[in-house]
Amino acid sequence: MNTDASIDVAPETSSDPGSRTGPLIALLVCAAFVVILNETIMSVALPDLMKEFSVPATTAQWLTTAFLLTMAVVIPVSGWLLIRLPLRTVFVLAMGSFTLGTLVAATAPVFGALVAGRVVQAVGTALMMPLLMTTILNVVPAHRRGRMMGIVSIVISVAPAIGPTISGVVLDQLTWRWMFWLVLPIAVIALAAGAVWVRNVTEPAPAPLDVVSVVLSALAFGGLIYGLSSIGESATGHTPVPVWIPLVVGGVTLVVFVRRQLVLRDRALLDLRAFGTPSFSVAVLLVAVSMMALFGTLILLPIYLQSALELSTLATGLMLLPGGLAMGLLAPVVGALFDRVGPRPLVAPGAVIACIALWGMTRFGIDTGRGTVIAAHVLLSIGLALMFTPLLTSALGSLPHALYSHGSAIVGTVQQVAGAAGTALFVTVMTRTTAQSLEDGVEPLTGVADGVHAALLWGGIISAAAVVLAFFVGRPRAIEDPSS
Repeated sequence: MNTDASIDVAPETSSDPGSRTGPLIALLVCAAFVVILNETIMSVALPDLMKEFSVPATTAQWLTTAFLLTMAVVIPVSGWLLIRLPLRTVFVLAMGSFTLGTLVAATAPVFGALVAGRVVQAVGTALMMPLLMTTILNVVPAHRRGRMMGIVSIVISVAPAIGPTISGVVLDQLTWRWMFWLVLPIAVIALAAGAVWVRNVTEPAPAPLDVVSVVLSALAFGGLIYGLSSIGESATGHTPVPVWIPLVVGGVTLVVFVRRQLVLRDRALLDLRAFGTPSFSVAVLLVAVSMMALFGTLILLPIYLQSALELSTLATGLMLLPGGLAMGLLAPVVGALFDRVGPRPLVAPGAVIACIALWGMTRFGIDTGRGTVIAAHVLLSIGLALMFTPLLTSALGSLPHALYSHGSAIVGTVQQVAGAAGTALFVTVMTRTTAQSLEDGVEPLTGVADGVHAALLWGGIISAAAVVLAFFVGRPRAIEDPSS
């Protein structure tokens, strides 16, 4: 791919960006919120699905992991699509896939069909986020990107965070299928509105597609996520193939993929020269750590609340709501502060707060009060809210214009791989520790609490590493000089 053939701002956009691009970005943000919401909307429903389809927790987690795996495979291609195709075409592809997947999931007769619907949904989600971020980078001035990325952070972090709440409320009155039936008309409306209203504010350009790189990226990222998820299944002995096979295939293929991208340079599927920018590299690494903590916690807490504290799905969803609201309320504020003070004064305290919250969660047990759980989750949400917007803006804002689409695709890919890794790590540790505790003769509720404790202990260790890295986050040069 020729990075010189990057997405150019259309002439009509640059003349009056505020009035012309505002409705476009608003539509993209709303559509992205709906599709990202579905990453975690199934987490509270896992116990019900495990009973209905007779599958263990490590298999049920594939409703989230398969979603992340598909995104990790599709996102690397999104950079090429955003250069090659008009914006409206990419939007229709994204929302069309998501709508079809939602319909398949809503009517799924067996667990496999439900997973298939989630995969088709994920194709649309994988295209939507790079589309949104690349559009913002092209039409929003550098000195105002912090505020706009604050809105994007609501999509990336708040939507997954309130997914369990929404599913809990729905499941209290309706069956799990209604989580898809309720989303379907919204998706249809967004698809129809986008087909009519989305304007091509970017100029498509010829760009060759390296098919070999596409295959390598699918094997690399797909293999790694599949292997990580298989570790969780291996805890109960349910693995179709040995765990080391997909991990080795993914790891080796990733090395080959990276070498090929460095050789192809301007024709690369993912231009990895973006990592030559220190601000980008450090920010992306911290995004990965944050996503591991976020998704690992989001899948673990509902299991803990329902299986160890024996709460209903409604109570579980409502207990997770304050954290989601805290993220949503803070994101725009953090974005505005970023435009004034830069990333480090926000990221460093955020990392410390998240670390304190995760270590506090390691004390959860069968006698833990609801107020304590809510407080710890809100504290974690505040810490992550202080981190996400500055990290995304620092990472993408530090790149030259020619690497915007590549940077968006890289960040998106890293987010999904890290989310799958966090999910697999937390569930695996929880499952193994719970099984060992049950073998030792403890009560089932105590066994689950022991597993949660062990999993969150790993979360605390990961967050401690994030605290150290937070002090190395740099300020993008484009933000230092608003006139640049």
